[in-house]
Amino acid sequence: MPRKIIIDTDPGQDDAVAILLALASPEELDVIGIVAVAGNVGLHHNANNARKIVELAGKTDVPVYAGCARPMRRQLVTAEHVHGDTGLNGPDLPDPTIPLQVQHGVDYIIDTLMAAEPGTITLCTLGPLTNIAMALIKQPAIAERIAELVMMGGAYFEVGNITPAAEFNIYVDPDAADVVLRSGVPITMLPLDVTHQIQSTPERLAAILGLGNKSGKAVYDMLTFSESFDLKKYGWAGAPLHDPTVIAYLLQPELFEGRQCNVTIETASELTIGMTVADYWHVTGKVANANFLRNGNADGFYKLLTERLARLP
Repeated sequence: MPRKIIIDTDPGQDDAVAILLALASPEELDVIGIVAVAGNVGLHHNANNARKIVELAGKTDVPVYAGCARPMRRQLVTAEHVHGDTGLNGPDLPDPTIPLQVQHGVDYIIDTLMAAEPGTITLCTLGPLTNIAMALIKQPAIAERIAELVMMGGAYFEVGNITPAAEFNIYVDPDAADVVLRSGVPITMLPLDVTHQIQSTPERLAAILGLGNKSGKAVYDMLTFSESFDLKKYGWAGAPLHDPTVIAYLLQPELFEGRQCNVTIETASELTIGMTVADYWHVTGKVANANFLRNGNADGFYKLLTERLARLP
């Protein structure tokens, strides 16, 4: 049976690619719902973008919900400078026709987890953790019912991409990340240490464009738009691709390696707020609370991504 997943997301070009990868893998993954959260851009655009991607994939039976419009305690920080004013600049996708679900995304997460058999639903988080933290606060009983939470967020060796100390998803809502990492939920983290290895080189993007389908063309247009910021920033041969690593981990965990360790989030320091403090070398003696991944197989990842995108319209 495919693993049931809920995707919590702030699309975002890389989020969109992650959603497409999941929707193209029905033998392994059953996407039972998608919940938007404020992050890369505001909630309205993110919910709109999620529906666009569902329609692009031809999977209009997947419901899309809107969750929290701002972080738990801080003002919202967005990234239009990377993703464009809509959050999904690049491809010319039509306005979605499927409706946004009426129920609040946080309540959807709670109700779905409470109604399901414990340990049967995995949460895949591609943006700030506001929705998940609010769900845990509102109904703490869901913590023991989550099979696993696989998240893109944080950094250790690579440190930060929005500040010198912090990765964007954690920085936007560090209080939410703190709640999640203290919850006892089984967590796997895909940090910048991994995603900076998964670079969209011209050759890899050309292979995706060469698929000749609408989804391949859209992914090419998305990534050639959003990569321009990182190419200037890092000067690498290709831009890092972040969020699809979450889905790739679920599909082929052997592409990644890391270790169990204790991870905490800085929530108070003006200088380092949002910093991921990963005890990767086990120097504190604190109990491990996350599977913190450090390395990824880029060739294997892009082989998987290209093969799965070929399945879509």
